[in-house]
Amino acid sequence: MLSSAFAALFSLATPALLQAEDNRAPEVPTDLQVSQDYKVHFHGYAIGVQIYTWNGSSWGSAVPEAILYDEEGEIVAIHYGGPTWESNSGSKVVGVVAAPRVTVDPDAIPWLLLAATPEGPGVLAPTKYIQRVNTVGGKAPSAPGGFVGQVARVPYAADYFFFRQANN
Repeated sequence: MLSSAFAALFSLATPALLQAEDNRAPEVPTDLQVSQDYKVHFHGYAIGVQIYTWNGSSWGSAVPEAILYDEEGEIVAIHYGGPTWESNSGSKVVGVVAAPRVTVDPDAIPWLLLAATPEGPGVLAPTKYIQRVNTVGGKAPSAPGGFVGQVARVPYAADYFFFRQANN
């Protein structure tokens, strides 16, 4: 059942993946714009899940678990709690939400701008900001959980754009 959900999600999101052939900054709402002092240096298309846990009164904060692909469909990074992105080159970056979340599609998780702290050498090392855009799915279940600790793994897809200083 989960694999069919991924297949459906991938089919909805594939046009965005195919159009992501360059690293120009995406068009985003004003709250999520990055200063012209920064430019996109890395772009990955994520397919995965947002993991929610029922605390007895609501679904808690989401924890991501996703794989990032480049425009050729090759795996380039993984994305997990923190939120953290870890590239195949060995570099990592941890993000912190830096602007108000923007809901572009009421059926999908919000778009985000995150300030980044890189760790280690590699492709993500110069990252200062990350944008999560073009989201599909991933919202917490609308129905309450059946018991405290119940886990819901909700399929999602998104584009992640990684920005570095323009003069680097």
